[in-house]
Amino acid sequence: MADLEKLTRQVMKFRDERDWKQFHNPKDVAISLTLEAAELLEHFQWKTPKEIAAHVRTSKEEISDELADVLYWVLVLGKDLGIDLADALKKKLVKNAAKYPVAKSKGRITKYNKL
Repeated sequence: MADLEKLTRQVMKFRDERDWKQFHNPKDVAISLTLEAAELLEHFQWKTPKEIAAHVRTSKEEISDELADVLYWVLVLGKDLGIDLADALKKKLVKNAAKYPVAKSKGRITKYNKL
């Protein structure tokens, strides 16, 4: 997870060089995260699976930019709230494995409480 820590340091350096931390309270950072996720979603809205596949081929850089923006805000929020994102993800995977055991959930989209 050293790469995640390195990315976080780069994001914080970028922000600190611009003196933007003063604007980054958890509410506004969460809003920015949501807005960037919505911009990512726009790439797929109203498209059929075939159209999505074609769009991904022709717009990969733009989609990558939106994913990077989402990751940027995730890293900022995690750092500002003192959350070890790598550890949080590991713990969440353990929780999800318990909620979605392979024997009951493999190949199904059923929510855990309906398995």
